[in-house]
Amino acid sequence: MFKKGVETEKPREPYESSTSSENGMPDAVAAVDIELQEEEQQQGLPAALDWDGPDDPANPRNWPFLDRAFQTLPPALFSFVVTLASPIYTTATQQIQQEFNVSFETAVVPLTTHTIGFALGPMLAAPLSEMFGRKYVYISSFAFFLIFTMASGLAPNIAALCVFRLIAGCLGAPALAVGAGTIGDVWDTHKDGGLAAMFFIMSPFLGSSLGPVFGGLISYHRTWRWTMWLVLLVGGPLYLLFIPFMKETYKPAILKKRAIQRGTPLPPRPKGSEALKKILTVTLVRPVHMLVTEPIVIALSLYTAFTFGVLFLFFAAIPYSFGTQYGFDRRESGLVFCASVFGILLGAVVFGAIDRTIYKKKYEEAIANGRKVPVELRLIGAMVGSFGLPLSLFWFAWTCKASVHWIVPALSVIFFGFGMMLIFLSAATYLVDTYQYLAAASAMAANGLLRYGFGAVFPLFAIQMYTNLGIGWASSLLGFISVTLMAVPFVFYRFGKYFRERSSYDTIKG
Repeated sequence: MFKKGVETEKPREPYESSTSSENGMPDAVAAVDIELQEEEQQQGLPAALDWDGPDDPANPRNWPFLDRAFQTLPPALFSFVVTLASPIYTTATQQIQQEFNVSFETAVVPLTTHTIGFALGPMLAAPLSEMFGRKYVYISSFAFFLIFTMASGLAPNIAALCVFRLIAGCLGAPALAVGAGTIGDVWDTHKDGGLAAMFFIMSPFLGSSLGPVFGGLISYHRTWRWTMWLVLLVGGPLYLLFIPFMKETYKPAILKKRAIQRGTPLPPRPKGSEALKKILTVTLVRPVHMLVTEPIVIALSLYTAFTFGVLFLFFAAIPYSFGTQYGFDRRESGLVFCASVFGILLGAVVFGAIDRTIYKKKYEEAIANGRKVPVELRLIGAMVGSFGLPLSLFWFAWTCKASVHWIVPALSVIFFGFGMMLIFLSAATYLVDTYQYLAAASAMAANGLLRYGFGAVFPLFAIQMYTNLGIGWASSLLGFISVTLMAVPFVFYRFGKYFRERSSYDTIKG
């Protein structure tokens, strides 16, 4: 099951990024389809359907630019809404404590269950996409996400709120999981799709950071239930706007429909149980295996998971810190997260500058000279961003006190968003470029499992840690851990080739 993969489409040059393959950005659905095509070829079955030629108008990459740009909006904005919903109520946890007569730790559990849903959702998205295509995954899953978000706003007790939020997270996650595949369907990320890919990747980070901002503003004048209504007020109109105009972008779904219209016989496909087994392998079994056997996946996933965990911990720690030191209410505490938004945007700009001035230049030189560019150049962004985390955490730790103006610790959050964005973008592109297509989808799934796992757990101990250790030492403890993790991009920049060549999976060698 875990042997090295086989190239399934055109042979890839050593210096060519895996994101430039026909299927674009890796996702579990397309990876499974490639595996199924491999089995057909090995068993001597009819070849899988393909485009009529490079200029086939049915190919989403040949659609008009404005059409492709429009198809980019639904996955990006749906991802924004889904992640906005996750922390949006956290600045109003005191209201939940009072209404349901529960502790703060219990009031935070709905955030945990919603985030756990993000980890479980891809296992739902992959089989649905394989059977029906991406369009219908968006149509069905996002509609039910809105329904269970409404149910969360109507929850009569904390147990119901936790359950409804878990289901909403599971149903919202397909937008995150399938979205990467949609971007890869319609754009060549090496030619003209870089901005679209960046827009999609930034959306969930902006949603997570803006959640407390909007939640704090609305819960200041209304109850916590209005935070759920706000998600509906944002997500509902977007759903009604996009759904009628969305097109199917998934290659097998397009070709299957066209083959039926033309009367072309379809190649036999494995039974549902066999396809489901492969889907679970890509989305769960192989990612878990990589998390315990692949040093590259382990280290980079741990680093991105820690940054994501701290972000979710801040959903509780920042209201507590600014509330105790400066008397901030939920509205003012939520606005502090605007600094994180600014940092995320700054990090994306810096990553783009590094990509264009360093990586793209080396990439073009490699093509011209017939050489391969070291994929470790992808880690330069993480090396820069790694300084942002400890700087932010230590800055916050020892300036968040009543004797220092509140703007000083608030500004520190900018560097956290900056470092988080650079670390994630660098780690994601490095994993995608290091592993061949089949394993790349599982490597990113492994990263997501650990990332959302940390995001679910960290808020649960935030207040205890900040209460027992104090703001200074609690934030410093996180700062010391971030200093230790700073070594990750530097170590793999220097020794990445060593680990790639000894990987049990199919990776870029040399």
